[in-house]
Amino acid sequence: MELNKVNTPYYYDYGTWIRSRFPFRVQKISVDAGFTCPNRDGRISTGGCIFCNNRTFNPSYCDSRHSISQQLEEGKRFFARKYPDMKYLAYFQAYTNTYDSLARLQALYEEALSVDDIVGLVIGTRPDCVSDELLDYLSALNQRTFLIVEYGIESANDLTLQFINRGHTFEQSWEAISKTHQRGILTGGHIILGLPGEDAEESIRQASLISALDLDILKIHQMQVIRGTALEKIYEQKPFHIYTAEEYIHLIARYIQHLRKELVLERFVSQSPEELLVAPHWGLKNYEFTNLLVNYLKQHHIRQGQLFAEV
Repeated sequence: MELNKVNTPYYYDYGTWIRSRFPFRVQKISVDAGFTCPNRDGRISTGGCIFCNNRTFNPSYCDSRHSISQQLEEGKRFFARKYPDMKYLAYFQAYTNTYDSLARLQALYEEALSVDDIVGLVIGTRPDCVSDELLDYLSALNQRTFLIVEYGIESANDLTLQFINRGHTFEQSWEAISKTHQRGILTGGHIILGLPGEDAEESIRQASLISALDLDILKIHQMQVIRGTALEKIYEQKPFHIYTAEEYIHLIARYIQHLRKELVLERFVSQSPEELLVAPHWGLKNYEFTNLLVNYLKQHHIRQGQLFAEV
Protein backbone atom coordinates (compact mmCIF):
# COMPACT_ATOMS: atom_id res chain seq x y z
CA MET A 1 0.00 0.00 0.00
CA GLU A 2 1.42 3.34 -1.00
CA LEU A 3 0.70 6.08 1.48
CA ASN A 4 -2.31 8.26 0.82
CA LYS A 5 -1.21 11.42 -0.98
CA VAL A 6 -4.43 13.31 -0.34
CA ASN A 7 -3.97 16.54 1.57
CA THR A 8 -7.47 17.70 2.36
CA PRO A 9 -9.09 20.01 4.89
CA TYR A 10 -12.18 17.79 4.92
CA TYR A 11 -10.76 15.03 7.10
CA TYR A 12 -7.52 14.22 8.92
CA ASP A 13 -5.81 12.00 6.38
CA TYR A 14 -3.11 9.48 7.15
CA GLY A 15 -0.71 10.76 4.51
CA THR A 16 -0.54 14.19 6.13
CA TRP A 17 -0.17 12.65 9.58
CA ILE A 18 2.57 10.14 8.73
CA ARG A 19 4.63 12.78 6.92
CA SER A 20 4.58 14.81 10.12
CA ARG A 21 6.13 11.87 12.01
CA PHE A 22 9.15 11.24 9.78
CA PRO A 23 11.65 13.43 7.91
CA PHE A 24 11.64 10.91 5.05
CA ARG A 25 9.17 8.87 3.04
CA VAL A 26 8.02 5.65 4.70
CA GLN A 27 6.18 2.62 3.37
CA LYS A 28 4.64 -0.39 5.08
CA ILE A 29 5.97 -3.81 4.14
CA SER A 30 3.58 -6.62 5.05
CA VAL A 31 5.03 -9.73 6.63
CA ASP A 32 3.37 -13.07 7.37
CA ALA A 33 4.84 -14.57 10.53
CA GLY A 34 2.77 -17.74 10.31
CA PHE A 35 0.26 -16.87 13.03
CA THR A 36 -3.29 -18.15 13.30
CA CYS A 37 -6.29 -16.83 15.27
CA PRO A 38 -8.14 -18.13 18.34
CA ASN A 39 -11.35 -18.33 16.31
CA ARG A 40 -9.54 -20.57 13.80
CA ASP A 41 -7.50 -22.96 15.91
CA GLY A 42 -10.33 -24.01 18.22
CA ARG A 43 -9.38 -22.04 21.30
CA ILE A 44 -12.65 -20.13 21.11
CA SER A 45 -14.00 -21.23 17.72
CA THR A 46 -13.06 -22.63 14.32
CA GLY A 47 -13.36 -21.32 10.78
CA GLY A 48 -12.28 -17.76 11.53
CA CYS A 49 -14.25 -14.63 10.68
CA ILE A 50 -16.86 -15.43 8.03
CA PHE A 51 -15.52 -12.68 5.72
CA CYS A 52 -11.81 -13.48 5.99
CA ASN A 53 -9.52 -14.76 3.27
CA ASN A 54 -5.98 -13.50 3.95
CA ARG A 55 -5.03 -13.96 0.30
CA THR A 56 -6.91 -10.72 -0.38
CA PHE A 57 -4.22 -8.55 1.23
CA ASN A 58 -1.01 -10.57 1.26
CA PRO A 59 1.30 -9.22 -1.47
CA SER A 60 3.51 -11.54 -3.51
CA TYR A 61 6.61 -10.94 -1.35
CA CYS A 62 4.70 -11.87 1.83
CA ASP A 63 5.21 -15.60 2.43
CA SER A 64 5.25 -17.32 5.82
CA ARG A 65 7.63 -19.98 4.47
CA HIS A 66 10.34 -17.31 4.49
CA SER A 67 11.85 -15.61 7.53
CA ILE A 68 10.77 -12.15 8.59
CA SER A 69 14.11 -10.78 7.39
CA GLN A 70 13.73 -12.43 3.98
CA GLN A 71 10.21 -11.08 3.52
CA LEU A 72 11.31 -7.58 4.45
CA GLU A 73 14.30 -7.65 2.12
CA GLU A 74 12.06 -8.84 -0.72
CA GLY A 75 9.57 -6.09 0.11
CA LYS A 76 12.33 -3.51 0.10
CA ARG A 77 13.43 -4.63 -3.38
CA PHE A 78 9.83 -4.38 -4.55
CA PHE A 79 9.42 -0.76 -3.43
CA ALA A 80 12.99 0.47 -4.00
CA ARG A 81 12.49 0.37 -7.77
CA LYS A 82 10.14 3.33 -7.41
CA TYR A 83 11.55 5.09 -4.34
CA PRO A 84 15.26 4.30 -3.78
CA ASP A 85 15.48 6.43 -0.63
CA MET A 86 12.44 4.93 1.11
CA LYS A 87 12.41 3.82 4.73
CA TYR A 88 10.01 1.14 5.94
CA LEU A 89 7.62 0.00 8.63
CA ALA A 90 7.37 -3.76 9.13
CA TYR A 91 3.65 -4.52 9.07
CA PHE A 92 2.73 -7.72 10.89
CA GLN A 93 -0.58 -8.06 9.10
CA ALA A 94 -1.73 -11.63 8.45
CA TYR A 95 -4.03 -13.13 11.10
CA THR A 96 -3.39 -12.34 14.81
CA ASN A 97 0.15 -11.06 15.29
CA THR A 98 0.25 -11.19 19.08
CA TYR A 99 -1.10 -14.74 19.33
CA ASP A 100 1.96 -16.58 20.66
CA SER A 101 4.33 -16.65 23.60
CA LEU A 102 5.95 -13.38 24.58
CA ALA A 103 9.39 -14.85 23.89
CA ARG A 104 8.53 -15.74 20.28
CA LEU A 105 6.83 -12.41 19.71
CA GLN A 106 9.87 -10.54 21.00
CA ALA A 107 12.13 -12.54 18.71
CA LEU A 108 9.99 -11.80 15.65
CA TYR A 109 9.62 -8.08 16.35
CA GLU A 110 13.32 -7.68 17.12
CA GLU A 111 14.26 -9.56 13.96
CA ALA A 112 12.19 -7.12 11.93
CA LEU A 113 13.80 -4.10 13.59
CA SER A 114 17.28 -5.49 12.89
CA VAL A 115 16.75 -5.20 9.12
CA ASP A 116 18.34 -2.13 7.51
CA ASP A 117 15.96 0.77 6.82
CA ILE A 118 13.18 -0.64 9.01
CA VAL A 119 12.22 2.32 11.20
CA GLY A 120 9.22 0.93 13.05
CA LEU A 121 6.52 -1.70 13.46
CA VAL A 122 2.80 -1.92 12.84
CA ILE A 123 1.25 -4.90 14.61
CA GLY A 124 -2.21 -6.08 13.64
CA THR A 125 -4.09 -8.08 16.25
CA ARG A 126 -7.35 -8.82 18.05
CA PRO A 127 -8.49 -7.20 21.32
CA ASP A 128 -8.65 -10.58 23.09
CA CYS A 129 -5.03 -11.47 22.28
CA VAL A 130 -3.02 -8.89 24.21
CA SER A 131 -1.85 -9.50 27.76
CA ASP A 132 -0.64 -6.91 30.25
CA GLU A 133 2.79 -8.55 30.03
CA LEU A 134 2.86 -8.06 26.25
CA LEU A 135 1.63 -4.49 26.51
CA ASP A 136 4.35 -3.71 29.04
CA TYR A 137 6.96 -5.03 26.60
CA LEU A 138 5.42 -3.03 23.74
CA SER A 139 5.45 0.05 25.94
CA ALA A 140 9.21 -0.37 26.42
CA LEU A 141 9.64 -1.05 22.70
CA ASN A 142 7.72 2.13 21.95
CA GLN A 143 10.42 4.11 23.73
CA ARG A 144 13.01 3.14 21.11
CA THR A 145 11.11 2.77 17.84
CA PHE A 146 7.99 3.89 16.03
CA LEU A 147 5.12 1.56 16.92
CA ILE A 148 1.44 1.20 16.08
CA VAL A 149 -0.77 -1.54 17.50
CA GLU A 150 -3.79 -2.01 15.25
CA TYR A 151 -6.93 -3.76 16.49
CA GLY A 152 -9.59 -5.45 14.43
CA ILE A 153 -12.80 -4.05 15.92
CA GLU A 154 -15.04 -4.59 12.87
CA SER A 155 -18.27 -3.56 14.63
CA ALA A 156 -19.56 -2.02 17.86
CA ASN A 157 -22.59 -4.33 17.76
CA ASP A 158 -22.13 -7.55 19.74
CA LEU A 159 -24.85 -9.35 17.76
CA THR A 160 -22.95 -8.61 14.56
CA LEU A 161 -19.67 -9.72 16.12
CA GLN A 162 -21.29 -12.99 17.10
CA PHE A 163 -22.77 -13.51 13.62
CA ILE A 164 -19.45 -12.94 11.86
CA ASN A 165 -17.68 -15.32 14.31
CA ARG A 166 -15.26 -12.75 15.69
CA GLY A 167 -15.22 -14.43 19.10
CA HIS A 168 -14.88 -11.21 21.11
CA THR A 169 -17.15 -8.41 22.24
CA PHE A 170 -17.03 -4.67 21.70
CA GLU A 171 -16.31 -4.29 25.42
CA GLN A 172 -13.12 -6.30 24.91
CA SER A 173 -12.13 -3.93 22.10
CA TRP A 174 -12.74 -0.97 24.39
CA GLU A 175 -10.64 -2.50 27.19
CA ALA A 176 -7.68 -3.51 25.00
CA ILE A 177 -7.58 -0.16 23.21
CA SER A 178 -7.73 1.72 26.51
CA LYS A 179 -4.87 -0.31 27.98
CA THR A 180 -2.75 0.24 24.90
CA HIS A 181 -3.43 3.96 24.78
CA GLN A 182 -2.70 4.33 28.50
CA ARG A 183 0.82 3.02 27.84
CA GLY A 184 1.44 5.77 25.30
CA ILE A 185 1.37 3.44 22.30
CA LEU A 186 -0.13 4.70 19.05
CA THR A 187 -3.33 2.73 18.68
CA GLY A 188 -5.21 1.94 15.48
CA GLY A 189 -8.56 0.34 14.80
CA HIS A 190 -10.21 -1.35 11.86
CA ILE A 191 -13.95 -1.42 11.14
CA ILE A 192 -16.14 -2.64 8.29
CA LEU A 193 -19.20 -0.74 7.12
CA GLY A 194 -22.01 -2.73 5.54
CA LEU A 195 -21.71 -5.96 7.52
CA PRO A 196 -24.77 -8.21 7.21
CA GLY A 197 -27.58 -6.88 9.39
CA GLU A 198 -26.05 -3.40 9.70
CA ASP A 199 -27.68 -0.73 7.55
CA ALA A 200 -26.55 2.87 7.17
CA GLU A 201 -28.42 4.03 10.27
CA GLU A 202 -26.76 1.35 12.39
CA SER A 203 -23.35 2.42 11.11
CA ILE A 204 -24.10 6.05 11.98
CA ARG A 205 -25.25 4.95 15.45
CA GLN A 206 -21.92 3.21 15.96
CA ALA A 207 -19.81 6.15 14.75
CA SER A 208 -19.90 7.96 18.07
CA LEU A 209 -19.00 4.73 19.91
CA ILE A 210 -15.99 4.16 17.66
CA SER A 211 -14.96 7.79 18.05
CA ALA A 212 -15.13 7.46 21.83
CA LEU A 213 -12.46 4.75 21.79
CA ASP A 214 -8.88 5.76 22.66
CA LEU A 215 -7.83 5.43 19.02
CA ASP A 216 -5.25 7.51 17.21
CA ILE A 217 -5.90 6.02 13.77
CA LEU A 218 -8.95 4.45 12.14
CA LYS A 219 -9.20 2.28 9.04
CA ILE A 220 -12.64 1.98 7.47
CA HIS A 221 -13.37 -0.66 4.85
CA GLN A 222 -16.42 -1.45 2.75
CA MET A 223 -18.06 -4.85 3.06
CA GLN A 224 -16.66 -7.21 0.44
CA VAL A 225 -17.74 -10.77 -0.26
CA ILE A 226 -14.64 -12.85 -0.99
CA ARG A 227 -14.43 -16.25 -2.63
CA GLY A 228 -13.63 -19.15 -0.37
CA THR A 229 -15.25 -17.64 2.71
CA ALA A 230 -18.29 -18.63 4.75
CA LEU A 231 -19.77 -15.27 3.83
CA GLU A 232 -19.71 -16.22 0.15
CA LYS A 233 -22.02 -19.17 0.90
CA ILE A 234 -24.33 -16.97 2.97
CA TYR A 235 -24.47 -14.39 0.18
CA GLU A 236 -25.26 -17.03 -2.44
CA GLN A 237 -28.07 -18.51 -0.36
CA LYS A 238 -29.56 -15.25 0.90
CA PRO A 239 -28.06 -12.16 -0.75
CA PHE A 240 -27.82 -9.11 1.47
CA HIS A 241 -27.35 -5.51 0.40
CA ILE A 242 -23.87 -4.52 -0.74
CA TYR A 243 -23.26 -0.79 -1.14
CA THR A 244 -22.70 0.74 -4.52
CA ALA A 245 -19.77 3.15 -4.68
CA GLU A 246 -22.17 6.10 -4.66
CA GLU A 247 -24.08 4.76 -1.65
CA TYR A 248 -20.83 4.13 0.19
CA ILE A 249 -19.54 7.66 -0.50
CA HIS A 250 -22.77 9.06 0.95
CA LEU A 251 -22.40 6.81 4.01
CA ILE A 252 -18.77 7.75 4.62
CA ALA A 253 -19.66 11.43 4.28
CA ARG A 254 -22.27 11.02 7.01
CA TYR A 255 -20.09 8.76 9.15
CA ILE A 256 -17.02 10.98 9.42
CA GLN A 257 -19.09 13.91 10.62
CA HIS A 258 -19.56 11.96 13.88
CA LEU A 259 -15.84 11.28 14.36
CA ARG A 260 -13.66 13.58 16.44
CA LYS A 261 -11.45 15.83 14.34
CA GLU A 262 -8.12 14.60 15.73
CA LEU A 263 -8.76 10.96 14.74
CA VAL A 264 -6.50 10.08 11.79
CA LEU A 265 -8.41 8.35 8.98
CA GLU A 266 -6.04 5.99 7.21
CA ARG A 267 -8.32 4.63 4.51
CA PHE A 268 -11.94 4.18 3.49
CA VAL A 269 -11.78 1.21 1.13
CA SER A 270 -9.85 -1.96 0.51
CA GLN A 271 -9.23 -3.45 -2.90
CA SER A 272 -9.32 -7.24 -3.12
CA PRO A 273 -7.93 -9.05 -6.16
CA GLU A 274 -10.61 -9.24 -8.85
CA GLU A 275 -10.32 -13.02 -9.11
CA LEU A 276 -11.26 -13.36 -5.41
CA LEU A 277 -14.01 -10.75 -5.34
CA VAL A 278 -17.68 -11.80 -5.48
CA ALA A 279 -19.09 -8.33 -4.74
CA PRO A 280 -19.07 -5.37 -5.08
CA HIS A 281 -17.42 -4.66 -8.43
CA TRP A 282 -16.88 -0.91 -8.40
CA GLY A 283 -14.07 -0.73 -10.91
CA LEU A 284 -12.33 1.95 -8.83
CA LYS A 285 -8.80 2.05 -7.47
CA ASN A 286 -8.44 3.26 -3.89
CA TYR A 287 -7.15 6.70 -4.89
CA GLU A 288 -9.99 7.08 -7.43
CA PHE A 289 -12.55 6.38 -4.72
CA THR A 290 -10.82 8.85 -2.40
CA ASN A 291 -10.89 11.56 -5.08
CA LEU A 292 -14.63 10.99 -5.62
CA LEU A 293 -15.19 11.18 -1.87
CA VAL A 294 -13.20 14.40 -1.46
CA ASN A 295 -15.11 15.99 -4.32
CA TYR A 296 -18.38 15.00 -2.66
CA LEU A 297 -17.27 16.40 0.70
CA LYS A 298 -16.23 19.63 -0.98
CA GLN A 299 -19.48 20.00 -2.91
CA HIS A 300 -21.59 19.44 0.19
CA HIS A 301 -19.38 21.38 2.66
CA ILE A 302 -18.85 18.31 4.83
CA ARG A 303 -15.98 17.94 7.28
CA GLN A 304 -14.89 15.37 9.81
CA GLY A 305 -16.23 16.13 13.27
CA GLN A 306 -19.07 18.48 12.29
CA LEU A 307 -21.61 16.45 14.26
CA PHE A 308 -19.24 14.97 16.83
CA ALA A 309 -20.69 14.64 20.31
CA GLU A 310 -19.11 13.08 23.40
CA VAL A 311 -20.59 9.70 24.37
